[in-house]
Amino acid sequence: MPMQVCMGASMKCSFGMAPSSLVVLPINRVQTSQVPDANIMDHIPMVNIMPFGMCITPSNPAVAAATAAALGVLTPVPCVPVTPAPWITGAPTVLLGNFPTLDNISQLMCTWGGVIKFVTPGEFTVEVP
Repeated sequence: MPMQVCMGASMKCSFGMAPSSLVVLPINRVQTSQVPDANIMDHIPMVNIMPFGMCITPSNPAVAAATAAALGVLTPVPCVPVTPAPWITGAPTVLLGNFPTLDNISQLMCTWGGVIKFVTPGEFTVEVP
């Protein structure tokens, strides 16, 4: 069952070597357990999406250059996410700041070919007033 995602949700990238945590700024003024909730527009690199350790995809120009310098031996480089498009698809029936809220089955595409998915949503209970 899809769960709403909030600040601190754990993510992984298919080409990253370490997990990362989602950062959600409190601009939408909606919180769960005193942390900001996310919507599909929380995809900005180095603001919402932090690095995933080292990147291992040859489609990343930095990895390709390092691999070429190592005479063809795949050489990971520090991850710098490039995520220009919003999360796909979110929860279209639940709006947060005029955009679909982010759920734990949403995915984010990196320009270098990586697929970013959630490991944990950052929350496990829903508080009902």
